[in-house]
Amino acid sequence: MKRLWMTIGLTLCLALPAAAQMYKWVDSNGKIHYSDKPPPGNVKTEKLRTPAQPASAPAASAPKDGAQKDTAKTGPKSVAEQEQAFRKRQAEETKTEQEQAQKETEVRDRAENCKRAKAALANLELGGRQTRIDEKGERAFLSDAEIARAAAQARQEAADACK
Repeated sequence: MKRLWMTIGLTLCLALPAAAQMYKWVDSNGKIHYSDKPPPGNVKTEKLRTPAQPASAPAASAPKDGAQKDTAKTGPKSVAEQEQAFRKRQAEETKTEQEQAQKETEVRDRAENCKRAKAALANLELGGRQTRIDEKGERAFLSDAEIARAAAQARQEAADACK
């Protein structure tokens, strides 16, 4: 177990300098120096490698307004831009699915209303005694004229519902 932890520790120690900033400079004697620390004084330096940026850094430094569209056209998208584009597509798909589900629900409701209106019309045209519940809560029989008026109204409702 100790060997495992020592191996992990040594690996991490070796990986740290690989991620550091590296500098190259020439001293007054013409000797070339390489270091992870900037040289002392006003010596001209050359940066060899910059440390890796965290994944969230491009999102923080991304330009706002219309400039973002220009940078997106010039090169590959950063992880944050790809994530933003993915979330935008996902939101658009969700919105489209909701609109489609709403249209399907409306079609089903119209079909159900048409079916009910036709059933009410068929009941009135069937003949026989027809009853309604009056305002007192009692059953009242309809006369032939009332049945004809109710049938005409049911035909109109069925025509409107079944368009």
